[in-house]
Amino acid sequence: MLGSLKGQVCVVTGASRGIGRGIALQLCEAGATVYITGRKQDTLQTAALEAQSRGGRCVPVVCDSTQEDEVRCLFERVNREQDGRLDVLVNNAYAGVQTLISHMEKPFWECPASIWDDVNNVGLRGHYLCSVYGARLMVPAGRGLIVVVSSLGGLQYLFNVAYGVGKAACDRLATDCAQELRRHGIAYVSLWPGLVKTELLTEHLSKEESSLAHQLKEQFPNGETPELSGKCVVALATDPNIMQLSGRVLPSCDLAQRYSFKDVDGRPVSDYLSLRSVFSEVPRLAWLASYMPSFLRMPKWIITLYSSKF
Repeated sequence: MLGSLKGQVCVVTGASRGIGRGIALQLCEAGATVYITGRKQDTLQTAALEAQSRGGRCVPVVCDSTQEDEVRCLFERVNREQDGRLDVLVNNAYAGVQTLISHMEKPFWECPASIWDDVNNVGLRGHYLCSVYGARLMVPAGRGLIVVVSSLGGLQYLFNVAYGVGKAACDRLATDCAQELRRHGIAYVSLWPGLVKTELLTEHLSKEESSLAHQLKEQFPNGETPELSGKCVVALATDPNIMQLSGRVLPSCDLAQRYSFKDVDGRPVSDYLSLRSVFSEVPRLAWLASYMPSFLRMPKWIITLYSSKF
């Protein structure tokens, strides 16, 4: 059982569907008051009703994370309605999925230059804006947790250039913000979900026949539900020693092991950092995967060296 968040106030951006919705569901189930954002009132309202049916309270707020005025108004509302309290901020809003799908497997010079803004205005700049205004509520209280949803694309090439650069920047955002927030008792972490069975990805894979789509289809049965990321956030938000993790990149499979939980459908969380999983993704080493015990994992020092620029 994960801990209770009763009495705590949370903000989850981009929660109309997908990972954000899954996080909101779990936060409400833990008893929190959760403000969720999105750009369309109807889908937000539907998500809010579903989340509130789990417990807690869910408040839908139409907010475009690319617009600083709207972001500022969001946090002013939280400040006003919750007497300045904000315990958890989840930076999840992302508007680049359809763009990524439309330009799958194209090199950057064959994509419109505007793909950078499509992928990173909401998915990076918006995270920074929300971090600024969220921290202004947390710092006076001397407590809080900020989570930015990133991905393995911050470590290795995935989808396209704009995506990878944006995710690497999200990881750095967590590390550098954590540096400045630590003395105020506020933790900032980067969460790496695995392959997530979101609505958009499920729909796309049912139609797409590219080589990347074929690879994802093979992995899809072991994919995470959107609510697994929510279980990760609840576990982090109720960890009394969360400051020990501040500034770090936290893969969902690591958190499932650390806090001993399974996905909401009862399945064990797929360990995408196991040697078996890693070898299966390398054509020349795939034959070794079946010989690897599931408990053997890729050492973090190897991952660190792999991502080193020196």
